[in-house]
Amino acid sequence: MYTVVGATKSRAFRVLWMLEEMGEAYRQIAAGPQSDEARKYNPNGKIPALVDGDEVLTDSVAIMTYLGDKHGKLTAPAGTPARAHQDAMTFWLIDEMDALLWAAAKHSFVLPEEQRLPTLKDSLMAEFARNAGILSERLEGRFLLGEEMSIADILACHCINWSIGAGFPRVPDRLNAWAKTMRERPAFLAAREKGGA
Repeated sequence: MYTVVGATKSRAFRVLWMLEEMGEAYRQIAAGPQSDEARKYNPNGKIPALVDGDEVLTDSVAIMTYLGDKHGKLTAPAGTPARAHQDAMTFWLIDEMDALLWAAAKHSFVLPEEQRLPTLKDSLMAEFARNAGILSERLEGRFLLGEEMSIADILACHCINWSIGAGFPRVPDRLNAWAKTMRERPAFLAAREKGGA
């Protein structure tokens, strides 16, 4: 059984959702970032962490990639063109959506008040909206990479959900409708319910 360290309303949800999609057993330690509990598993206090036997892994995307490779689910095989396309989409999402949301969070409540630049949020929102438009145009099949779900779908949907909570502009209707279908998946609902989100 895996242990996921991190509050449900954080990037830990990506890992919880993936485990539910794969049908893998886990328990959750709902630790917040920078908490003493989080620091037991990651000295810098960041969440999530995944405990697999004696191994402790950090970073939500690294954890999802590890789980996908280990179980052969929700990921294309390493060393294939399909995996390169998946990785390209995943890295793009990290750079062009996740990073903007995290920067907005830092300048809204994470950084000490004297280090925040509140006016930066407007440009981050504009860039996110532009990138959401690009992602909407790239959506061709049932999932981002065609007819098979991958970690990219979990990452993209989580970013869209995060943007809603952060008060960012609504994503294009097509992308919003796709995200709604992702949120209706039994695994998404199970992860949310178990974590009390």
